[in-house]
Amino acid sequence: MSAVLTHNSFCRVCSGTKLKKVLSFGPTPLANAFLKKEDLRNEERYFPLDVYLCKECGLLQLTDIVAPEVLFRDYVYVSSTSPVFVAHFEKFAEKVHKRFKLGRESLVMDIGSNDGILLAPFKERGVRVLGIEPDKTIARMAEKKGIPTISEFFSPALARKIKKGFGSARTNFSKKNLRGQADIITATNVFAHINDIHEVAKGVKILLKKHGVFIIEVPYLVDFLEQNLFDTVYHEHLSYFSVSALNRFFKEVGMEIIDVERVETHGGSLRVYAQKKGVLERVTDAVKSFLNREKKMGLHKEEVYRDYAHRIGENRAKLLSLLAGLKQEGKRIAGYGAPAKGNTLLNFFSIGPDILEYIVDDSPQKQGKFTPGKRISVVSKETLEKDPPDYLLIMAWNFAPSIMKKNEAFRKRGGKFIIPVPTPRIVK
Repeated sequence: MSAVLTHNSFCRVCSGTKLKKVLSFGPTPLANAFLKKEDLRNEERYFPLDVYLCKECGLLQLTDIVAPEVLFRDYVYVSSTSPVFVAHFEKFAEKVHKRFKLGRESLVMDIGSNDGILLAPFKERGVRVLGIEPDKTIARMAEKKGIPTISEFFSPALARKIKKGFGSARTNFSKKNLRGQADIITATNVFAHINDIHEVAKGVKILLKKHGVFIIEVPYLVDFLEQNLFDTVYHEHLSYFSVSALNRFFKEVGMEIIDVERVETHGGSLRVYAQKKGVLERVTDAVKSFLNREKKMGLHKEEVYRDYAHRIGENRAKLLSLLAGLKQEGKRIAGYGAPAKGNTLLNFFSIGPDILEYIVDDSPQKQGKFTPGKRISVVSKETLEKDPPDYLLIMAWNFAPSIMKKNEAFRKRGGKFIIPVPTPRIVK
């Protein structure tokens, strides 16, 4: 295994060395490193969580890199436990299938395919699919659903193997499913997790057909700033992309952006379509529109992030004051949702089991465990029904409407919800 922690002295988009620290969350445990009961006697590992701005291309990024073998080999996040994401990727597949006129001979590959949440609706439409997912347990979940999955990290070497065609000891699928170039390659909510994105681009160019399209979804820097989404900073999220930074990146790797859309996932994300340079697909007006808006916002300026740090401090003060006031009144508070972002908030704001009695999460992979750092018990919804608190702090705020709807019985009993960002508020 490579070193557990390495440090970048250059920008991962443009290789520039003019990096300025603009945000610091201090030493923090890994956001998805949930603890079993027997782990509680052991000391946790903490890693720097500092955010830097590249003065040359404007990429906002982490420069302290935890080895992906540590972050993703025993992953607890399973996408299909979220009905919201299931619906999102169903619509994604429907749109891409129609726009690019995919058929039975078409091949869609997904990098970081998790349990096959995106590939399943493509497969239902008769398209050949192939997932690439490094976590072996989650890869097996996908295979049980009939989604061919290679349990390796994506690389140019793996891309060459797939292009040539090879059988995999990890799967029971035929070589036909593991051969050739793709019409569509996707990387949704994974591209921002990768340190060497230039190597990913090399692999993508090997595997894409001449007119193939590479589609990524990444949290959008503008939403990150405008909606105060500071808790989306954690060690897995290495880059906080703007269209400007992505435009620079794709030009450097011999590709070009042909379209950009904003989608609602994670509080606001970009869906970016790119092709090999010179393919002659028309570039939409949306690309220029995004670039012009970002230029007016001055996303490359340090003062934008100084103001942002100040707003984070205000959010922290307001939320802690709200929670402290409720506890003084004798109110009981629990959490709902144990996403990675929630652990950034809990650790940076220092919210522990003295404030939250437990956290409800729908994922069986997290139930019975404890949150990293603050070590709050994660339980099933059954605990909420048997022992309801007065307030639920919604940690998975991006799913707040569906969470509140799903817990209408809690509300009818007099329970109230607290949504922590973009500014703390109580919803009755």
